[in-house]
Amino acid sequence: MIPMSALTRADAVARRLLLDVHDTTVELDLTRGAEVFGSTTVIRFACAESGAASFVDVKPSLLRSARLNGRELDPAALADGRLPLDGLERENELRIEADMAYSRTGEGMHRFVDPADGEVYVYTQAFLDDGPRIFAAFDQPDLKSVHHVSVTAPPEWTVVGNSVVSRTRATAGSFAPTQPISSYLLCVVAGPLHSVLSEHDGIPLGLHCRRSLAPYLDADAAEILETTRQSFDHYHQIFEHRYPFDSYDQCFVPEFNAGAMENPGCVTFRDEFVFRSAVTDNQREVRAMVVAHEMAHMWFGDLVTMRWWDDLWLNESFAEYLGHETIAQATRFTGVWTGFACVRKSWGYDADQRPSTHPVAPLDVADSAQALQNFDGISYSKGASLLRQLVAFIGEEDFLKGLNEHFRKHAFGNATLDDLLDSLADATDRDVRAWADSWLRTTGVDTLRPDAEGIQHTPPDGSPRPHRITAATYDRAPDGRLTVGSRLQLDLPGESFTRWADPALADCDLLLLNDTDLGYAKVRFTERSWQTVRETLGQVPDPLARAVLWNAARDLVRDAEIDPAEFLELVAAHLPGEESAHIVEAVLGYARNTVADSYVSLERRPAALAVLVDVCRALLRRTEGGSDSSGLRLLAVRGLIDATHTPVEVAELQQWLAEDTVPGGPVLDPELRWQLLARLCVLGAATAEDVDAELRRDPSATGEQGAARCRASLPEPAAKEAAWQLVFHSDVSNYIVEAAASGLWRPEHADLLGDRPQRFFDEAAQAGARRARRWPGCWGAWASRRSRRCRPPWPPVRPACAGTT
Repeated sequence: MIPMSALTRADAVARRLLLDVHDTTVELDLTRGAEVFGSTTVIRFACAESGAASFVDVKPSLLRSARLNGRELDPAALADGRLPLDGLERENELRIEADMAYSRTGEGMHRFVDPADGEVYVYTQAFLDDGPRIFAAFDQPDLKSVHHVSVTAPPEWTVVGNSVVSRTRATAGSFAPTQPISSYLLCVVAGPLHSVLSEHDGIPLGLHCRRSLAPYLDADAAEILETTRQSFDHYHQIFEHRYPFDSYDQCFVPEFNAGAMENPGCVTFRDEFVFRSAVTDNQREVRAMVVAHEMAHMWFGDLVTMRWWDDLWLNESFAEYLGHETIAQATRFTGVWTGFACVRKSWGYDADQRPSTHPVAPLDVADSAQALQNFDGISYSKGASLLRQLVAFIGEEDFLKGLNEHFRKHAFGNATLDDLLDSLADATDRDVRAWADSWLRTTGVDTLRPDAEGIQHTPPDGSPRPHRITAATYDRAPDGRLTVGSRLQLDLPGESFTRWADPALADCDLLLLNDTDLGYAKVRFTERSWQTVRETLGQVPDPLARAVLWNAARDLVRDAEIDPAEFLELVAAHLPGEESAHIVEAVLGYARNTVADSYVSLERRPAALAVLVDVCRALLRRTEGGSDSSGLRLLAVRGLIDATHTPVEVAELQQWLAEDTVPGGPVLDPELRWQLLARLCVLGAATAEDVDAELRRDPSATGEQGAARCRASLPEPAAKEAAWQLVFHSDVSNYIVEAAASGLWRPEHADLLGDRPQRFFDEAAQAGARRARRWPGCWGAWASRRSRRCRPPWPPVRPACAGTT
């Protein structure tokens, strides 16, 4: 494999000052077998200085030829993914012919053989700097180009791209020229696709997946298309610039490393969003939000693109905020901000309290490798939280006015944070630059702690930041019921202490700061308030306020201010009666995968799991015989499976598996069967033969992943070694690696791991150097946050209070 270097910002700036790309022609031949495809690229570009030198990015399996202005270039000059270009003229034409290798790990042109039917599918992933694995390019965000793409493919295949097909023949198709776009946004999806076509507001719409998923896409197509139409209508209502591309295809592709990717006109999603099994309404809401998130990128990221990766947040934070806000305003998922508070925001809080934290808008990102590290909860969730705070600060009308001015100035071009602040400053009399300096250029999470006199404001770096939040008061009636008092808006200046305007405000049974979750901060309680939380949390009427309370409890455990046992007491007391599926899923997941697996001692872990089993059984009793439209019963079944640990419970799971149903429902679909079998494997109650039999029953791609997870979960030294070899020393897909890793690290199997925890870091680095990287991408941490499937390494890091439960 040719070693590849990261593009530095300095090199990108120098190349941008020198070159101006007019247009790019890309011809791809997908008929050359299973290992490589043909790629011919012609780039027409101007150069500011005659005789100057530069380079083009290309990462081929074999560079067949390179011609610059009719002059042959030496293919042997290719080094580190760069081909030198010297003697440039004012106007230039570069032609590159190459064989490119198919990928098995999601970068460049990924090739997948569906185990369900043997059909072959390919799709491109050009982000972040993997475009040159597909075609030659000046691969940086601010060298946009019109792209003319044509594809030669088997005659039975469908080919989808960034624009509509302008010409087809038996084995080839050409697409209409794109608008000027960055090279990392070029996309092709091909194979014997199943398609659902529609139209809305003059925009051709398409949904595409592999044939083996056709029945499942057909079942959900109406819902996905409805979300698509509602999102388009909302964006057209708030944005003056209409959707800027000629069509809108949404392709659900296999073994996709991210959640989705915002290729203009051809968005790619991981095909787990085509649901094969029963799902909760939370999962449908997440899918709707991702649809709206990616559509937001058509404006933030595609129409106007960051100039360099230090302004990544201009893509991701805005898409994260607008995706949630659009779904809340335009669809039936009006509680999506509660889901954000329960899951996405916690991702941001966690990332912002690690040594690897960084500003939302860092002052400098030296190269593309450093940029890759910033695709995390800070660029997504913290950034979206800060935009909610900005909207509260300047008002929605001025916020949208500034965004529309930004699009008007920079359409089909590139922009920076300063450019956006200029547009916002023109729209409001608020000091948005001071706000940006306080929030976008700093790191860490502030803590707000009320007392009888006011609010103590503790920042991580000693410099308090301004907050605009709400606060709510509650009191207890004589019969013990919690009653709602008042809600008020608080503007907290950047000071260490803010006195109450009315000291009587704090004289209540429960004072909850940030009850509407507009702020980005950890909140604490007075002693009286915390006692009320412990006794009446479930009585707080607003689910978003309850989510804030649960997050605060989570922070108290994380910061070692309460014992994990106290958190589990809250779970036992208040989760059985919880109506919000968002809260049930998030709290069960945190209690199971963090508190029980990482924070309590091994000796106390069975007691922690017993609490969760009791909670799940209570939820099952509560939902028996009724409708489960939100998915609470399904969540309880999943939670009970994962918390099972006693012989009686194991026998119950075995009975469910044998009867293919849970008493009172649901029927065990493939996902539940694999989850249940994995738990039995962990507990030594299933064998490799059982796994093989289940794979024969479900010989799909997800079945193969389930089998890898189950085999790695077997409590046998040979199974652990086989999983270790699969994770660190094989060339299987990233999905299989992830599945095997989640089975390898099990708290129950600490004694089977030997010296592997110590070997992990060295071997992980070696595997990373050998394998193509797994990039996080747009919505990229989604996979790692599926709490039902991932487990932390063992032994875990514990907070100061761990082990005392």
